[in-house]
Amino acid sequence: MSGEAPLLELENVHSYYGDSHILEGIDLEVREGEVVALMGRNGVGKTTTLRSVLQLTPPREGAIRYRGENLVGLGTNEVAERGIGWIPEDRRMFSQLTVTENVRAAVPDGTAVDEKLAMVFETFPALDERRNALAGALSGGQQQMVAIARGLVGDNDLLLIDEPSEGLAPKIVETVANTLTEIATETTILLVEQNLPLALDIADRFYILDHGTVVDSGATAAVDTDTDRLRRYLSA
Repeated sequence: MSGEAPLLELENVHSYYGDSHILEGIDLEVREGEVVALMGRNGVGKTTTLRSVLQLTPPREGAIRYRGENLVGLGTNEVAERGIGWIPEDRRMFSQLTVTENVRAAVPDGTAVDEKLAMVFETFPALDERRNALAGALSGGQQQMVAIARGLVGDNDLLLIDEPSEGLAPKIVETVANTLTEIATETTILLVEQNLPLALDIADRFYILDHGTVVDSGATAAVDTDTDRLRRYLSA
């Protein structure tokens, strides 16, 4: 495995919002079949890293390679066409469409829609019960399930998932965690997550960002939630 090229590789990536230098030389890699957690305090560049991969915030320096191809300079739609999906923190969905319509809209052309819907409703029984409800009328936890479902049906080889447990009740977080673990058997994941126990439970490896740079990385099996090594970069 060590001899294979990474599925996703960021090399010396510098990204800005206006004049604000957010990412200051990020290096990281995600190998096929892995779940990699990106952790750190608020405002250190985690979401910007995902946005840079997607070319929503294109880097001014550095390379972002996916299957060996540099994505920098491509349109976001071109990045998506290469098999990279995004589940954003704000759970973007069509509030005036039903759950079923939201999921159906994310299914690629030429894909068996009914099979995808059946898979989603089997994974999320709570959505099956609300399949005809408007997405805007759902609870926060149910909306998060719809957001994950939309990412799931896109036939992506790599999923970028931003704060899936944000604002959710513990029981719903458990459902989300179980779903992500199941997804990870078939899809590579780069996960931004503030919930340390959840991140360590799901991910194979981690990177910690601080002030726009990677300050630590390693295997999740080598650390735990009480490790000072992690806590000093994660506590507010």
